[in-house]
Amino acid sequence: MLAIRMTRHGTKKRPFFHIVVADARSPRDGRFIEKLGTYNPLLPREHETRITLDKERIAHWLQVGARPSDRVAKFLANAELMKPRERREQTKKNQPRAKTQERMKAAAAAEAAAATAEAPKEAAAS
Repeated sequence: MLAIRMTRHGTKKRPFFHIVVADARSPRDGRFIEKLGTYNPLLPREHETRITLDKERIAHWLQVGARPSDRVAKFLANAELMKPRERREQTKKNQPRAKTQERMKAAAAAEAAAATAEAPKEAAAS
């Protein structure tokens, strides 16, 4: 299985990536088949050489069946070489646990009930 993905180059705290096609089983910075472009995240978004792509070769590898990684697929969609992917659902790791969520919902419902009970009293006093 072939993957179009990024390999990290550059020095410590100065990343630079090559976009390559490689066997999906090979290590991230290991052996690759062909270099297809570069990505320099340190350049501003508008800079023309931030992302360079060999569009003909990428189209060839996509036809052969290579699958791009999520980040590379985003680059290819921006370059109109493929359709944008559906967004993956975010992990729920950052949310509170289920019981805590239930308590929060119950507290919110109690506050809403208290607010609706106070509203008629204020209207009658006016």
